[in-house]
Amino acid sequence: MKEYLKKSGCVDIIVSIIFAIIGIFMIAKTDLAIKIISYILGGTFIVIGLIKIADYFLTKEKYDFLNYNLIYGIVAIIIGLITIFCSGLIESIFRIVIAAWIIYSGIMRLSLSLKLHTAEIDMWSISLILSIIMIIGGLYMLFQSGALVLTIGVIMLVYSIIDLIESVISLKYVDKLL
Repeated sequence: MKEYLKKSGCVDIIVSIIFAIIGIFMIAKTDLAIKIISYILGGTFIVIGLIKIADYFLTKEKYDFLNYNLIYGIVAIIIGLITIFCSGLIESIFRIVIAAWIIYSGIMRLSLSLKLHTAEIDMWSISLILSIIMIIGGLYMLFQSGALVLTIGVIMLVYSIIDLIESVISLKYVDKLL
């Protein structure tokens, strides 16, 4: 169990660093970030759509009754084109997904801080404060429909720093938690 918690803590640190890099990029190159995300997602959907359409024609007459790959392919291509040409929509979806992740992570950290308190570890109050800040930041991002990509980048950067601190604290005291 201890090894699992240590590996999980290391993964949390890596995720925090990735979030920090994405946050810095979004702060530095706001418009470019949304375009890149839109093009990558849109391109991915289009490629998947083309693969599904090709698969439909390659497996035609075999299982025709259950083969919906042509429909899936067309829908995926349409979604890809919408994603590429409606980057504002992508910004909203991205904001909601990131906000949900931050809120979830904050709630998990809140639970950890209560466990630290139960284990009589002095750092529990810092952990509690940081988790509450994470939840408030995630809620702000979720309900602030006009949040600019810059704000998202700043919140992602702050979140990643808080999450990094929390991960280091939990790795340091993993022995006392078990």
